[in-house]
Amino acid sequence: MGIIELIQSNLLTPVVLFFILGIVAARIKSDLKIPEAISEFLPIYLLAAIGLHGGMEMRTTGFANMLIPLLAAIALSLLMTLNHYQILRRLGKFNIFDSYALASTYGAVGAVTFSVGLSFLKNQGVTSEGFLTAILAVLEPISFVLAIFLTNMAVSKMVQKKRQTLQKDPQNDLSTYAELESGTSHNKSFYHVLRESITGKAIVILLGSIIIGYLVGKEGFLPIKLLFEDLFAGAIVIFLIEMGIIAGRRLDDIKNVGPFLVGFSIVIPTVNGIIGVAVSTFLGLSVGGAVMFGLLLASASFIAAPAVLRTAIPQAKPSLYITSALGITFPYNIIVMLPIMFTISSYLHNL
Repeated sequence: MGIIELIQSNLLTPVVLFFILGIVAARIKSDLKIPEAISEFLPIYLLAAIGLHGGMEMRTTGFANMLIPLLAAIALSLLMTLNHYQILRRLGKFNIFDSYALASTYGAVGAVTFSVGLSFLKNQGVTSEGFLTAILAVLEPISFVLAIFLTNMAVSKMVQKKRQTLQKDPQNDLSTYAELESGTSHNKSFYHVLRESITGKAIVILLGSIIIGYLVGKEGFLPIKLLFEDLFAGAIVIFLIEMGIIAGRRLDDIKNVGPFLVGFSIVIPTVNGIIGVAVSTFLGLSVGGAVMFGLLLASASFIAAPAVLRTAIPQAKPSLYITSALGITFPYNIIVMLPIMFTISSYLHNL
């Protein structure tokens, strides 16, 4: 099956169709909405289900088998985050704060996108290595910590340079830079920023579920299999309705982010995803595993990113990183990139 046919087939899956339904509901200004209690519950449920399966798989395959893919994913995530920053800063002409915020958003991973990827593979009758869930948990905070650390260093240099200028010219105003310094997490240590990143509810529930899945194994999982496996696809569908509603409301904001960021939101996931598929295939991952590894690098965070960046880099505009990640990259990934990566992975594995 070619890429076009696979994309067309993917468009007719319940997950994508319910996402589109949410977009349509938002555009026609329907009063359709998911109750707040369910909206807060579903992300926790999805992460718990993913974590449990990942932990069980790790128990079967062992930590040694995931070490090299994990290190490769960390290295690629850090390099890509730095590359994103250079592109946004030099070519896009964004300021330091928006550049680092966007760079980390696209260097981080999307747990919801990961969930949709698992559903996509299931529809194709393909499985993936369960330890990729652990890689998902590790990658989540890394890009944010790097971006926050580099932002604080940049602000420190700006303030120091301004102070040196002030000593030479007492008439020069330092207030703007003082505001920048007080507005960042500059006074927080690296370990404090790291702690804030890894103690968020998404990371806690994901890591905790991985550990529980590892401890109980497949036999211990049987009593809760109905909840965390059989109902998983249905939960994704309901959650995708809400994601569609939110994305639909963000469509009007796309014109405000500018053509460069629209292009960035499509080109960067494409390049990162293809690199991820190629590297993971070389490392020996299966067809499905290579797709999920590529998806980790192609996805952008739109749940953890606002929670972390609004407090850590408050000068950055949330409208930029939320709109680009949720309004552009997320639908592109689940509709177009998944079929593309699956086709590339299948081709590389058949060489």
